[in-house]
Amino acid sequence: MSRVALVTGGTRGIGAAISVALAAAGFRVAASFAGNEEKAKAFGEETGIPVFKWDVSNYQECADGVARIEVEIGPVEVLVNNAGITRDGMFHKMTPEQWNEVIGTNLTGLFNMTHQVWGGMRDRGFGRIINISSINGQKGQMGQVNYSAAKAGDLGFTKALAQEGAAKNITVNAICPGYIGTDMVKAVPEKVLNERIIPQIPVGRLGEPEEIARCVVFLASDDAGFITGSTLTVNGGQYFA
Repeated sequence: MSRVALVTGGTRGIGAAISVALAAAGFRVAASFAGNEEKAKAFGEETGIPVFKWDVSNYQECADGVARIEVEIGPVEVLVNNAGITRDGMFHKMTPEQWNEVIGTNLTGLFNMTHQVWGGMRDRGFGRIINISSINGQKGQMGQVNYSAAKAGDLGFTKALAQEGAAKNITVNAICPGYIGTDMVKAVPEKVLNERIIPQIPVGRLGEPEEIARCVVFLASDDAGFITGSTLTVNGGQYFA
């Protein structure tokens, strides 16, 4: 029977591409979302991928959501921690709310989600945890102290947990996308994209969500069993870690 994969933030942008790619590769996929019910419902109807709503910053909601998926679909063997938010602002103007919301979703969310599936993965002797970090967690970004701190924390989480999972055949890896052509990035004014962002990318274009998704499919596969604690940098040459 095919393995069950859960993608958080899996109904829009990079997450939607990941959900679709995993389904195409033969996984039984569940996609979680926190906000836009209309788009999530449309995604589920279009793809046939079941969608579930909860906030990854809330531990109990994560526990309840994963429990429901494991009853309805099966034990989660692949977890893609993709859910993320931004609350940008220069540090001297950043509020505690902006800090806490981003840390809660983008970093604590990894603990909240992974904690629900870790015991089962250990018991079964197999698991794949794939954390979607960011180029800005590697190099930092002005106006994103909260986001950069959270995404850098994701990398520390990945490296430490990989050491705990290795003996149980559980791999834990991270992917750091650069600028990807999601709705959020494409909403940036064309002048800013063409004059300030794309010139920094040596390949001369934005990445595509499907390019991140293909990396996830590989890391989720049996072929990637000797790769753990690694960070896959996917940014068109913009930054070398």
